[in-house]
Amino acid sequence: MNQHYLTHAKKKLHSCENCGKAFSQKRSLNFHNLIHTKEKPHSCKVCGKAFSRKINLNLHYRIHRKEKPHCCDVCGKAFSQKNSLNLHYLIHTKEKPHSCKVCGKAFSTKNSLNLHYLNHTKEKHHSYKVCGKAFSRKVNLNLHYPIHTKALLL
Repeated sequence: MNQHYLTHAKKKLHSCENCGKAFSQKRSLNFHNLIHTKEKPHSCKVCGKAFSRKINLNLHYRIHRKEKPHCCDVCGKAFSQKNSLNLHYLIHTKEKPHSCKVCGKAFSTKNSLNLHYLNHTKEKHHSYKVCGKAFSRKVNLNLHYPIHTKALLL
């Protein structure tokens, strides 16, 4: 009860040694520290995807059970995750809150912006070990694979 009271009292006695962010509960700090350690101790028994928090793993299982409790009140499309529904709403609002600092192009999701940003940096993190060719996007690497398999079949 005392720990819960601290959340209302706005007293944040527990600080992260890595970034300084403060928390009212030690448990919240422990969850936060997983961001820095990149530790993901909870993994899906179906697909192997790993999560830092058990609650996120439990929410993930909805995907495998085909549960879609979050429904768009505009078009009726259903989603297993609330976050996916929130991202979907951007289609209807045409909102693009993430913009490129280099060229100004706007995107509805941060992930789309990050993918776009690779066009400016020319970074190529995905390479094929057989031929050494590198790509900025994994999808382009996957499209490259058939070049080698066709050569083997000829």
